[in-house]
Amino acid sequence: MNRKWIGIVALCLALAGWCPGAEPLRIMSWNLHHGAGVDGKVDLERIAAVIRREEPDVVLLQEVDKHCARSGNTDQAAELGRLLEMHHAFGKALDLGDGEYGQAILSRHPLGDPEVHRLPGGGEPRIVFSCRVDAPGGSLTAATLHLDHQDDGRRFAQAQVASAELLKTNGPVVLGGDFNAGPESRTLRVFAQAPWNPVPKAGPAATHPAENPATEIDHIILRGLAPAKAVVVIDESAASDHRPLLVEIRR
Repeated sequence: MNRKWIGIVALCLALAGWCPGAEPLRIMSWNLHHGAGVDGKVDLERIAAVIRREEPDVVLLQEVDKHCARSGNTDQAAELGRLLEMHHAFGKALDLGDGEYGQAILSRHPLGDPEVHRLPGGGEPRIVFSCRVDAPGGSLTAATLHLDHQDDGRRFAQAQVASAELLKTNGPVVLGGDFNAGPESRTLRVFAQAPWNPVPKAGPAATHPAENPATEIDHIILRGLAPAKAVVVIDESAASDHRPLLVEIRR
């Protein structure tokens, strides 16, 4: 292949958001239980210490408070961003007292286009929250999901809508969250077909409850991206009621 065609191919890959030779991105997903650990204490410093130790580029968070009395009226996404020197964005799922409750994204790289996608069903309002991450080598969409914990029918319908909404975005997508469903469930099967690519876990796969995990309900799913390694469930049993996930991805 001559230099002209090499240049054309490289340009096409770059426009598609894919950069050969780019460093892998480290992605963490974690249900924070509004910062409350297994001891019942809300401690964002403890949460930040776990995240800092794993050195993720992007963190997809669920169960995040903003100015809620139960967690000290703190804007938790903003405070974690400050502690970790990361960009932050928050998506509201519902009002909680005088505050808000939802999901958040932290990133070492600039964030843009925050969007709350509302999901169907009764019970607690559920969302998938997404942002553009302007990472080296090209932008991607990062999304954090938290599905219904009580009703399988609601979970399944919410997964279908979440998939449809994210498929409207351009370029690669990394989706992480608390699906409240196992890998063999019909909810996860929504994301088990092209163009989605669920990332398998290496080693112990259960994520909840954190002290003695018995269920695998937290997952990371890709579109237009490839895992450099399998997902690892981080051995963290105190800071939240879920264990965090970590994966490296490539374009």
